[in-house]
This record gives sequence, C-alpha cells and structure tokens, in this order.
Amino acid sequence: MLLRHTTDKIIDREALTINPAKTCQPIGAMYAALGIHGCLPHSHGSQGCCSYHRTALTRHYKEPVMASTSSFTEGSSVFGGQANLLQAVETIFAVYNPDIIAVHTTCLSETIGDDVNQIAQKARDDGKVPAGKYLIHCNTPSYVGSHVTGYANMVTSMVKHFSARSATRKNQVNLITGWVEPSDMREIKRLATEMGVKIVMFPDTSDVLDTPMTGKHEFYPKGGVTIPELISTGDSKSTIGLGPFCTEDAAVLLDNKCKVKFDMLELPIGLKATDNFITSLSRAAGVQVPESITAERGRLIDMVTDMHKYLYGKRVALYGDPDTLVPLTEFLVTLDMKPVYIVSGTPGKKFEASLTKVLSKKVPEAKFKNGERADMYLLHQWIKNEPVDLIIGNSYGKYISRDEDIPLVRVGFPITDRVGHSYFPIVGYNGAMNLVTKMLNMILDKEDRVCPEEKVELTM
Repeated sequence: MLLRHTTDKIIDREALTINPAKTCQPIGAMYAALGIHGCLPHSHGSQGCCSYHRTALTRHYKEPVMASTSSFTEGSSVFGGQANLLQAVETIFAVYNPDIIAVHTTCLSETIGDDVNQIAQKARDDGKVPAGKYLIHCNTPSYVGSHVTGYANMVTSMVKHFSARSATRKNQVNLITGWVEPSDMREIKRLATEMGVKIVMFPDTSDVLDTPMTGKHEFYPKGGVTIPELISTGDSKSTIGLGPFCTEDAAVLLDNKCKVKFDMLELPIGLKATDNFITSLSRAAGVQVPESITAERGRLIDMVTDMHKYLYGKRVALYGDPDTLVPLTEFLVTLDMKPVYIVSGTPGKKFEASLTKVLSKKVPEAKFKNGERADMYLLHQWIKNEPVDLIIGNSYGKYISRDEDIPLVRVGFPITDRVGHSYFPIVGYNGAMNLVTKMLNMILDKEDRVCPEEKVELTM
C-alpha cells in the first residue's frame, strides 16, 4: 500500500497541495526553446535548478537535453545575477556557438528581482551577442503557474522577438503547437503535407528530442523551426493555435503585432478535435481535404464501432495538462465512456468552462478541478469514494493505480517508467486509434487477469 495515508474523507484545503498534478514553469520554457533549431536554452538561476529541469526532460524523452545556466552563488543571490548572465552569454556564443540563446528565469532570479529584459539589452549593447545571433528571454517564476505556463511564455517570446511583417504576404499558415510529443508534432506536419498546405509550425521538437541513432552526437540536431521561418510568421495568411493554455497569448500577440488573424482550437486529440483542426486548416489554406485523410477518419470510426461494447460506460479518471485533458475528455464522451474525475494543477478559468461545455449533458455527475489544490491526493480521494475502471495520466498515477488495482494508460508529461510515448502520436485520427488501442488493451488485460476461469476468452 504505497498511499495508505490517503483517506476517503475529503476536507477542503486552502493552503496545502499534496502531490501536485503539475511541475514548474522553467521546464516548459526549456522544452519550448528546444523547438527552435540551433537554440540553447539558458536557465537564469542556480546550477541545481537547471540540472533538475534537464533531468526531468531527459527522463521523459530518453534523450540528452542541452541547456546552460547562470550558476548563481550566494553572492549572486544577494547582489543580483547580471554579471553572471552577461558572462554566460559571452562564453556560450564563444564556446557552444548556438544561433540563439533562450533565457528563462527561475524562482531565485525572480525573487531577487533581476530585470532580465534590461540585462539582455545590455548584452546586446555591449556587443556580447555576435552579428547574426539572437538572445531572447521570458519570465518563468516557478512559484506561480505550471510547466504549461512556462511553455506559453517562451512561445509568446518567440513571437515578440522574431515575428515581423513585410510588404508581401506569404501563402502559408502558422501552426502554434501546445505541449505535445515530438511524434505528435511530426503527425501534425504530416497531415498538413497530406493536404498540400505550406505551414510554419512552432515550436517543433520533432527531430530534436527523438533523433535517430547515427553513432555521432549532434549538439544541435537538425529539427526545430528555423529563425527565418519564425520571422516569416508575421507575413502568413493566418494562424491556428492548438491548445489555448499554451498558444493563445502568442496568437493574440501575433495578431496585434503583425495583423495575422488566428483561429484558436483544442489540440487535435480524438475525433471531434481532429475534425475541427482539419476543417480549420482547410479553410485557412483554401484547399480540399484529400481522400487519404478521409480514409484515416473512416478507419478510426470503424475501430470505434468494433470496440464500442468494451468501452461503453467505463468510468475514467484523468489528470495532467488542461490542453490535453479537454479534447481527451471530449473523445472519451464520444466513445460513450464516462470521464468522472478530472484534475489539472495548471490554473486558468478556461478549463472549467471548457469541461462544463463537454460534460454537462453527457456526464453530469463528473467532478473536475484545476489550480493549486487540484492534486493527485484529491483525485485519489475521489476514486476511494467511488472507484473507476481506468486512469489516464503521467507516471505519477502508478501509485494510485497499484493501490487501487486500476489500469493506468500513460499520457502526458512526465512519463519516466515506460517508453514509446515520444514516438507514437496521440493527435490526429491515427493518434486517436493509438489511444483507443491503449485503453482497450489495458481494460481487457485486467479483465483476463481477474475474471473467473470459465469466463476467460481466447477471442474478443
């Protein structure tokens, strides 16, 4: 009993979070920065912070994550980190030669009040940023928001520092992606290519955190959106933001700055969300949806039809990032499953409004919460009061899964105890088929394990 201290009596907590369903802002900023080609993320704080953030990403993606740090000492903590950051910028360009340094702050540098904008400008004025190189930054205090907030702040910084409007519009569509796996980003690009749409997708971690083994280490892998592509986003026909928590601020800024209109969608997870994405991309680019994508949709519907009797009415508990949970919940409702408990540690009013719209008629008994006290402890208490058939979320749910003997489908960040999540997409129609397969196999595995011998079936 790993979590035997969890009680079924729920007490309203005002000042205590137990096992948060999130992690800290700088991890999100670091992941987003890795989606720019030739970029070195830089952690403006202590060496330990940077080590933790790199470790969290490395454990999830099973790939080396490169990042630098201002290496605060006691003196930096008292007198400020300007000297450290100025020296770091000069050293990084001289030794590691990135195209761009993307600085994000930490608890320590935010608490002492370092003005990173002023320091970055001083670095440029002092000639520490070579010609043709770039230095961008964003503020990511760990004591507010979550890794989703940090990701959003870095993506917004990309628009702030790079997007520019010229006299000529380009026949291309911007796709701003929320926090998804490299395989998901690759699948989104494949769908756009299949439709014949020229896109600029940012960030893009495909071929960065899922690079092939060649026997040679590449400090800056070939993947990632390029700086010329980022600059050109100001001339695009329109923008599609995938996941409002991660992309809405960037899309709004791009519209205000360069007059590029945008369409804000949920991540294309499941049938309806993928339909919305394909329709929006078709309209934005003025192209027809090809038969090949219609066929993919048909195969998904065929699988759902065949497997519906095994999924119908199954009660599900979910936790993780809001941009993932909203379309995933909608997909479960489409499958006639019952997503009854949903928690996210990321704050934001959009979450409750979106889930109310999805669940109010289909699953009126559902409980959902986000913010600081929406944690794994609360989720476990809900489950103890009335169990579920399936749990969906990251690796931290395995303790609840083990204690309550409930199958766990691993989705989200971080997943540290399994592999494959960064190679097999969950977005698009093919990704939805992957999700259905995962859920169905976990449910049937338990059924085979616990049912009486006379009920064991060789054939579904």
